[in-house]
Parts: sequence; structure tokens; C-alpha cells
Amino acid sequence: MENITFFNFKKALTVCGVGLTVLTSAQQWSNAGSSALVSAGNSSYNNLVVDASGNYYISYYDTTVTKGSVQKFNGTSWSYVGGSAGITTGIATYNSLTTDLQGNIYYSNQASYPSTGMEIRKFSGGSWGMLPMATTSSINFHSITTSPSNVLFAYSSDGSGTVRRYSSSSGAWEQVGNSGFPGGATFPKIAVGSDNTLYASQITSGVFNVYKINANATSSDTWTLVGGGPVGNAYSSDSSFSDIALDGNNIPYVVYVSNTAGGRKLNVKKLSGNVWVQIGAANFSDSIVNNTAIAVTPAGAPYVVASIWDSSNSNNGRNSVYRFNTSSGNWERFGDPFISTAASNYNDIAIDPVNNYVVVAYSESGTMVKRMSMNVLAVHDVKTSDTFGIYPNPTEGIAYIKDAKKIKSVEVSNMAGQMTAAKISGQQIDISDSPKGVYFVKATYEDGKISVQKLIKK
Repeated sequence: MENITFFNFKKALTVCGVGLTVLTSAQQWSNAGSSALVSAGNSSYNNLVVDASGNYYISYYDTTVTKGSVQKFNGTSWSYVGGSAGITTGIATYNSLTTDLQGNIYYSNQASYPSTGMEIRKFSGGSWGMLPMATTSSINFHSITTSPSNVLFAYSSDGSGTVRRYSSSSGAWEQVGNSGFPGGATFPKIAVGSDNTLYASQITSGVFNVYKINANATSSDTWTLVGGGPVGNAYSSDSSFSDIALDGNNIPYVVYVSNTAGGRKLNVKKLSGNVWVQIGAANFSDSIVNNTAIAVTPAGAPYVVASIWDSSNSNNGRNSVYRFNTSSGNWERFGDPFISTAASNYNDIAIDPVNNYVVVAYSESGTMVKRMSMNVLAVHDVKTSDTFGIYPNPTEGIAYIKDAKKIKSVEVSNMAGQMTAAKISGQQIDISDSPKGVYFVKATYEDGKISVQKLIKK
């Protein structure tokens, strides 16, 4: 997020009385690359990530080769990671993707029949290499992520839900916390913050739960239910996925689809203290939805993608992105009311703060990737300052703040929105101990206003 400005709109319309605002002066989603279509043919199970340099990575099940494929967008064009399509040995309809701050790419997939288990591949040094299987038990949905210290974690449904940590020194997987969550683990997702807290979310018997534990925990430690109880009652069929993301202050945000009694509509909550708090209205979408995902900016602005799942709706299957406007207290569609031109599924969403975009991936006769500038930041009343500057930028480690206004506090976060161990002394910022990449300096003034600037460490 950089050079933040407010979004001006001429007129808004409240739909169905649920606080969902549709912008009549909507912006258009643009292709990430020369065409929205990234895959060579039909696809499914998309996963989208953005690295510290603003490169995009997309993984998907590629029907043209009946294998999993991974591609990279360098800001101009897409290319296969590894040089060609199809990096798996067979069908990979369930997969996950992540990167670390050292530039490594990790891809996981359900092992192809007759094999079982969770295969993990690492792209480093120009080629893909196999890591040991995270589990040899039968799995489907699963999730992988890396910590700010570049540790890889894997979460799958085996053993009613088991999280593992990869030890690069021993070359083996270590169990994190107890195995097995009450009721099992449907749509398992994990996220880890710079405070070393690891979160595991899943739907169990129609209830959405989130658990946490220290990322260094052993198998003898116990996961703790976050919020002291369920996040909410959730629908777990028809690809109505749940998702979790962290902001720059390590606050977890979640999205899920309510159960049938709730109308199978969108809900977003965040953790406040130790209580789950609803953001905006409950069940705020104006139709039944599925294929949900969430991304959060470092400053804590949530963006959600979902597709309509109602055969009686003329836009059935088309997807939209929603964002929350704190000024109105309403959720509103971000940009065009719909992104896809026809039915879409397997949505994913990511924040590209390096280039100031919200990025969306989905399948519509193949994997599509579109993006739109984040010039809408009234969400957290973040404002720019004409006098706020950082120099030298890029820096080798030491930078200085230049501003005529009185600054109350300064925070530095990485591209993933995680707070860094920067040393702040007066107007000096020291990120010498942080890896090369893109960082965001947030200055809070005495009057409560905030400015954010991008800082590059070379």
C-alpha cells in the first residue's frame, strides 16, 4: 500500500436492506498480463500468492496435462515455473501454494491414485525438488504456509486434522501440537504471524472453528480454541470454502458462508482481544454464495471474493469482490459488480501492496487472473501527507523519515503484512537485520492520521 488516497464515488445504492453497497461509478478489473486467461485450457483448484517483490504465482489443476501446474507473473507476462506445464506425477485436483522471504516456492498436492498422502515440492535454484511427504495418509483439502523466519507448515485433514512443521536441518516433518480436532477438519487453512502464533481454521460438523498455538510447539502441546468458542455456524458443501488471513498487527480475519438457516451468505469476522467480532452486517451478500476467499492489507482492510450460487439468479456463478467501508459501516462491491463474464469457481484473492493492487484468480473455461488498483482506502481513514518521505529509498539498511508534522509512532511491516524487528530511533529506521525486499513504513501522527510509504531494501 503506497501513496494512499481516498476513493470518491458519486452515488451508492443499498441492496435488500443488508448493508451491501454497490458503487455506480465502479472501476474496471484489468488483466494481469496481455490476457486474463493464464492456463492453456480448463482448470480448477486455483491458489494465488504474491511474493516480496510483487511477483504473482498461480497454481492450478491443469486439465491439458492432467497434472498440477504453477505459473509466475513478473509484472508483464506469465511463464511456467520450472519451464513447462505439469509438475506433478499425476492428477492434482487438491493443491496449495506458498512462498517464503528467501524466494523459494512451495507447492503441495494430494498424491495421485493409487498413491495416498500429501506431496510437497520446492522450487529453488531453477528447478523443482521433492520434499518428504507431509503425510502418507489419505487426504483431500489441505493448506501450506511459511513463517517470517522461512519455516514451512502443512495442515491436512488426516488424523481429524494435523499440522506439521518442516525441519530443514533434519529433513523431516515434525508434528505441531496435538493431532485431531473435535469433529475433524473440512477446508483446513493455516496462517502464521510475525509474533510466532500459528492459526488453524476449519469447519467441523457445520461449525467454523479457529485454533492457535505457538509455531515452535511440539506434539505434546495443545491447540487452543480462539475466541473461547465457534466463530459461527457455517455451510460446508458446494465448495463454500472458509478462509483466514492476518493483517500487519497479526490480527486474524475470517470469511465463511452461513448455514442454511442463515441464508448461505457471506460473513466476515476478526478477532478483537479474545472475541470474534462481526465486521459489518451478518449475511451481507445479496444472494447465496460459494467459492469464498479473503485477503487483508497490512493496515487491516479486508477484501473478500465469492461467486453467486443460486440458479434462480441471472448472474448465477459470476464472482464479485467486496470490501468494507468503515465510513458507512457497509460492505460494498469493489469495482465492477462482477468480474467474470460467466460462471466461475475456485476463486482466490491476494493483496499486492508493492504495486497497490487487489488480485483475483478464478476458473472460467481456464484460470483467469485480474487485478484492480487499491485507490479505495477510506476503510481505515488512512490519509497521505504531502510532507511524508523516506530517504534514501532504496536503502541498504538505514533510512530516515522526513516530515514537518509531529509523528507519534512508526511501524514497519513486510509485504505479507507482518511486523518486522526494525529499530526505530527518532527519525531513523534500521532494517539492516531484515532480508532484501519491499517494506511498508506506517507513520501515525499526533492528530491520529496515518501515512504509509513503501521502502525497498536492496
